[in-house]
Order: sequence, then C-alpha cells, then structure tokens
Amino acid sequence: MNKKKMIRLTALVGVATATGVVAEANQAHAATTTTTETTNQTTNASVESTQAAVDAAQSAFDTAQTSVDSAQANVTSASNNVTSASATLSSAIANKEAATSENIASATSAVSSQAVVVASASQAVSEQAGVVSAAASVQASAQAEATSASASLSSSSANVASATSALSAAEAALTSDQSTAANNLSAAESAASSASAAVSSGQAAVDNAQAAVASAQAIVDAVAEVQSSDVINMSVAYITALKNYLANPSSANAAALQEVAKGADYVKELQQKFKSDASLDVVVDPSDPTVQEALSVYAVNLINHLRNQYELTTAFGASANANVAAIDFVKKYYDDEDWNIFGTTGSDGKGHNKNGLDAYADQLNTSIAEDAGSGLTTWVNGKATMATTTLHNLLYAVYSDIATMLFDDGGTNNWSHAQSIFEDGTILGTGGFNNVYLGVAFDKYGYAHYELYNATEGNHLGNNAYSLDVQTAAQALLTNAQASLASAKASLQRMTTNLMVAKAAVVAAQNQLAALENSSANDLVAVTKARTQLASAETSYQTALATYKQKEEALKKAGDNLAAAQASLEAAQATLATAKAKLAELEETVANLTNADQLLAAAQAAYEQAVANLTTATGNLGAAQVDLAKAESQLALAEDTAEQAKVRAAIAAQVDQQLNGSTANDRQSAGQDATSLKTNGRALTATVATASAAKQKQGANQGRLPQTGNDDQEASTMALVGLGMLGMATGLYGYKKKRLTK
Repeated sequence: MNKKKMIRLTALVGVATATGVVAEANQAHAATTTTTETTNQTTNASVESTQAAVDAAQSAFDTAQTSVDSAQANVTSASNNVTSASATLSSAIANKEAATSENIASATSAVSSQAVVVASASQAVSEQAGVVSAAASVQASAQAEATSASASLSSSSANVASATSALSAAEAALTSDQSTAANNLSAAESAASSASAAVSSGQAAVDNAQAAVASAQAIVDAVAEVQSSDVINMSVAYITALKNYLANPSSANAAALQEVAKGADYVKELQQKFKSDASLDVVVDPSDPTVQEALSVYAVNLINHLRNQYELTTAFGASANANVAAIDFVKKYYDDEDWNIFGTTGSDGKGHNKNGLDAYADQLNTSIAEDAGSGLTTWVNGKATMATTTLHNLLYAVYSDIATMLFDDGGTNNWSHAQSIFEDGTILGTGGFNNVYLGVAFDKYGYAHYELYNATEGNHLGNNAYSLDVQTAAQALLTNAQASLASAKASLQRMTTNLMVAKAAVVAAQNQLAALENSSANDLVAVTKARTQLASAETSYQTALATYKQKEEALKKAGDNLAAAQASLEAAQATLATAKAKLAELEETVANLTNADQLLAAAQAAYEQAVANLTTATGNLGAAQVDLAKAESQLALAEDTAEQAKVRAAIAAQVDQQLNGSTANDRQSAGQDATSLKTNGRALTATVATASAAKQKQGANQGRLPQTGNDDQEASTMALVGLGMLGMATGLYGYKKKRLTK
C-alpha cells in the first residue's frame, strides 16, 4: 500500500472523526439523556468494529497480492515458452529449406559410409578383447608361479634361521666355559692394570703434595718478613695535597698534587722497595683459594696501611666469598668475552667492562667498583710480555699496582684510583660503600683486577672473612698442604694393597682357563656339523631366492602386457563409441530432412499455442493487478475508519470528563463558544484552504490507484467538516483551561 496516501487519508478522516465526537458529546449533555458510560460504550464498540474491518481488508489485500504474484509467475513461464518455441520454429524453417533431394541423398550416403566405419570399429573391439583375454591368462599363470616361488623362499629362509640357531647353540656350548674364564682373566688383568695406574697416580699425588708442603713452608718462612717490609708510606705534603684535591678537584689543586706526588719517578722508587726473596720463587696457581687468600690479605693490608696514614678509621676487609665473586666476574665478563682491558700495548685496550659491572652489581644486589693494573705483565719497548707465575711475581704485581694507583693515571682517569682507595662511604662519587671487601683475580691476559664490593647481610660477600694477619694465612697454607700430603699417603697405601689383590686374581683366572682348554672335544664336533648344515641351508636359500626373482620378473612383465592390452581395448571402444555417435547424428539429419514438413507444422503449432498462452497469462495478470489495487484502496479506507474510531473514543472520554465536572452555566457557555467558533469566518477559511491542499495531494495519487464510488467526494466533505469542528474542540479546551485557572 502507498504510504503517502495512507498518511493523507488518516489526517483528513481523523479530524472529521474528532468533529463527530465533540458534536455527540455536546448533544448528549444538552439533552441530558445519555450518560458518560453509554457514550464510552458506543465509541469502544465502534473501535472494535472498525478494527475487524481492517483485518478483513488486510486479508483481502494479502489474497490479491498472492494472485498477482502467481499471475506474474505464469506470465514469465509463458514468455519463456514463447522464446523456446520461436527457436524451435526457426530451426524447423531452416531444416525445411535444406530438405532438398540432393541434400537428402547426400546425407543418406554419409549414413551408409559411417555404418561401414562403425562395423570396422566393432570388429577391432572384438579382436582386442581376445588379446586382453589371452594376456589375462598369461598373467594368472605367472602369478601362480610367483606365489609358489615365494613359498619356497620362505621355507628356505626358515631353514637358514634354524641352522643358524643350531650353530649358535653349538658355539655357545663350546665357548661358554672358556669364554667365562677368558672374561674373568681379562677383567682381572684390567683391574690389575687399573690398580697399577692408581698406584702410579697416588705416588704422583704424594710427590705433588710433598712439593706443595715444601712450597708452603717456604712461604711461611718468607711472607711475614715481606708483609712487614712491603709497606708504602706517604709524605704529609702528599696527604694534604690529596685531601685538598679530593675535596675540590680544581686545576690548581690537581697541579699542586701532581707536584708533591713526584709522578712516575716516585712509583719506580716505591717499586724498588719491594723485598725480593728467593723463597717466594715457587710456581703457584693464581686462582688457587689459598693463593687467593694470601694475595687479597696482602693487598688489603697495603691499602689499610695507606688509609691509616690518611687518618681514615674504616678499613677494607678480605673474604673467601669476595674472592670467589671476583674470580667469577673476571671469567664471565673478561675471559669469556675476550675483553682485553689494556690491549697489547697498553693503549689499545677496551678499558673497564662497564656493562659487565652493571650486570654483576644487579646480580649481587650491591655496589661494585673495579681497579685494574698491569698485574703479571711487564712493559718492554711498548710490548707486553707474560712473566713467570710465581708467588713472588704475584705479590710484586699487587704491590706495584697499588703503588701506581697513588698517582695521576693521565687521560680521563686522573686520580680515580687514588679516590677509590681513600674515599670513605663513597667511591668515585657513588654511594653505598660503607663495608668494603676486596677480591683479587687475574684475567687470561695476565692483568690484575681489584673488585671492591659493599658487603651486606643479604649478599654474604663478607662471609668467610680472612684474618688480616699474613703469618696466620701463610701458616694455614702450610697446614692445608700438610693435610693434603697425609691424605695422599693414605690413598697410596690403599692403592698398593688393591694392586696386590688384583695381581692374585690374575693368577687364579689364568689357572682356571688352562684347566678348561682340554674339555671341549665333543662341543667342537657339534659346531662343525652345525656349520655344514648352515652352509647347505644357505645354498638352498640362494637358489630359491634366484627362482623367486625370476618369477617375480615374469609376473611383472605379464602384468605390463595385460595393462597394455587393456589400454588398447579401451582405445578401440572409445573409437567405436565415437563412430556410433557420428552415425546417430547422420541418421538424425536424414530423418529431419525427410520429415521436414511434419516438423515445421508441429513447430508452427507449438509456437502459436505458446503465444496464445502468453496472451491469456498477461490478461490474467492485469486483472489480478486491478483486484490488488481495489483491495489496497479498501484496506486504506478501513485503516482510516479504525483510526477515526480511536480518536472518537479518546475525545468522548475527555469531553465527558470536562462536562461532568462543570456547572449548567459552564455547559451553556461551552455550547455558545462552540457555536461562535463554528461560524468564525477566518477559522473556516483556514480549514477550507487546508482541505483544498489535501485534495490536491489526493488528486496527485489518482493515477496510481483505481477509484471506486465517490470516495474522493466523501473524503473532501469529511475533511471540510472535520477541520472546522477541530477549531470548536480547541475553543472548548481553552475554555476549560480558563475555568481551572481562575
């Protein structure tokens, strides 16, 4: 249904309905014969009645729409049939034009020729079928022979397995006792050899332990004197200048410090004061825990002596945990990363591994500072050479490095090493160094690293602390070496006893093997017989295997031949099918030419019938569309009437409410106001203008829907009356409002 038209009709009829309700309500109260209840019942019944009419109109509209859809489908089908019949008629006309006696004769001749081709192809198929049958027979025979050969091969294989098992059993019986005895002898000899090697190793351990004791004794004899003599003393002027510089690192203070310190010449003077003792020239491992203890204690004592001169009350400490951390750090971030801190000339190195320091500080959750020195390396003509790693070299390296740290390093370092030794609570401006423990380690290039850790209860770097008495540390080294020697001697004694037991076991095993050598004659005969049977079974197996391969090859060849024959048969069958299809096509051509008149007449009749059917379907569609338009119009009117009834009911209820609540004078005034508004010229003119505009819109829709009766005239009349009465209703509402506001 057209939505615009529905909206237009509802507006016009709705106003007319409002007019009727107002008039009825006024009349009812003027006559005082109809109560409010009776008026409401009447209007409600009207609503129900008009809604039933809408439902009936909607059902009629749906039925008409279904009829239109069905008629449209019939038209489409009939149109398609006309198209098809037209094509068939065109083909029949063309066939009629071609149906000359010459063409018929030519087509008949072609049929005869193609029949000969079909017969020949059929004969070829029959012959190839015979070939396939023969090939299948050969293939079946080859399959049977191959199956038999396979069974024979399986049997021969089983015989070989049986003979092999028998030989294994015979050989096992022959060699069981001898093998056991031989194995026992071999095991005894191996144990004796291991025991002998253990004795040799134990003796070497004893020798090494004795050498370590001698070395430790030499250290004990010399290290106390070295510690007492190897001290570094600073002048009062140096200490004062250094304090001034650290408090204010200005250029003037740096120059004054440089002047007092004397620089490299004084370093050489300090290095010459190191006590050289031949008893310290023993080769040691720099990473040995005992050596580590001696080095770290030696370094800490040197530093603490300097800090005492500087009038600092806090001292550095040394511990096994700090040394382990230093060794681990240097291995991970210098050795493993091939990080050469000084390079080969002292000026081409990578410097400190700052990223490694940051990472290790995070790992230990503490503050770390690092000093580094030339360590075991001596600078000769600008090249670094590795010195012999003795205790003397290690102690001198530590002494020399710490002495060098007291002076300006040059470049960007300035006096940073001296700051790390003399600052209290901070190192190089970084806080968190209130409990410093020193760890000493040497990298693979020979350079010394001095790691300064702030020890806390959480990181345990101060645990296992060393005594700073060098004599005690040296004595511990000797005690450990003596304990190792005692342990090595005890191990050597046990190993010697084990060697004597192992040698006795070798003699017993040799005697057992000799006793069994003459007791295996029967077992040897059984082994020989089993070997002969196995050789025969293997020969039979090889013969069966060759036959099996031959039959398998014949089977494959027969299968290939059968496949080729089947392929040829399929090709012949395809050729025959093509020839038959061509023959059927030619025969159809002859039939069409021969019956051209009948085919043309039938096509003409079918075409005419299709056209007639299309005409009928088109007419039916037009009629259905007319019915649909009428049903649409009726539905629109029914919906308008239903809307009118709803408005009547609503206005009636409101008017009754107003009239029932007013006095007789109020009702008389309301009637007079309504009469006045009813005859008001301007209101009536406006109403007519509105109705005329609505009629123009309705006229614009006339071409779409068919008109029945006087719907247009009735609608216009209702619009005029309704819009006029709407003004009356508005006046009544206004009157009531004035009464309420007095």
